[in-house]
Amino acid sequence: MSTSINLNADLGESFGAWTMGADESLLAIVKSANIACGFHAGDPWVMRQTVQRALAQGVSLGAHPAFPDLQGFGRRRMDIPARELEALLIYQIGALQALAAAEGGRVTHVKPHGALSNMASADDTLADTVARAVRALDRELILLAPAHSALARAGERAGLPVALEVFADRAYQDDGQLVPRSHPQAMVHGAQASWAHVERMLTEQALVSLNDQRLPTPIHSICVHGDGPEAVATARHLAERLAQAGWALQGLPVVLASPGVAST
Repeated sequence: MSTSINLNADLGESFGAWTMGADESLLAIVKSANIACGFHAGDPWVMRQTVQRALAQGVSLGAHPAFPDLQGFGRRRMDIPARELEALLIYQIGALQALAAAEGGRVTHVKPHGALSNMASADDTLADTVARAVRALDRELILLAPAHSALARAGERAGLPVALEVFADRAYQDDGQLVPRSHPQAMVHGAQASWAHVERMLTEQALVSLNDQRLPTPIHSICVHGDGPEAVATARHLAERLAQAGWALQGLPVVLASPGVAST
């Protein structure tokens, strides 16, 4: 009997005449799409196209809101008052909800992007602000949050369904936070290395740091960053190896509804 798990990617990150990522190829592989909402990448037409393509592939829709940082691709830290940040998040998620509704679809999860995600993963107060914004829109929205993060705990406090995520292409520190991109070992390069990283975490049901520290956790979803040159090859290899190992790839709502999800 197979066990359900989700494979997701950050998509819709083109903007105007600027193209990023291989969205169509990734949408044929992954089961959930985190769609940029215009503040770090994406624009209304890119968002609508991505929604259309995701729905055509049966891929579940997620909002990928960020700090207002187009120039920095949402990777620069910002200090924004809580009430203003809540409004920024509601604005972004609501925009994607409207575009999804226009195509007969529905946004089912939210995954913060970049610096917003990293900061909210380490800061309880900021994490609570993010969770409040999501809950204000729809308390049935799944919060896709890094495993062992303040963001995941905030989602649980807010009564949101929480999906715990690990990264196929990023390394971890001993406290469960991602290794900063400035570090030479921040990224896991190549399909084979990414699978070895994921397989180890699934087998041990734990985050595994660069120093071999283990932090036990359930795992609901695996992320491949869609902006990297190896994204398609990595996602395809992960999907193949997961299937061979007996995992059934499903959209996030199906995974969270499955009994005994993400256990070995």
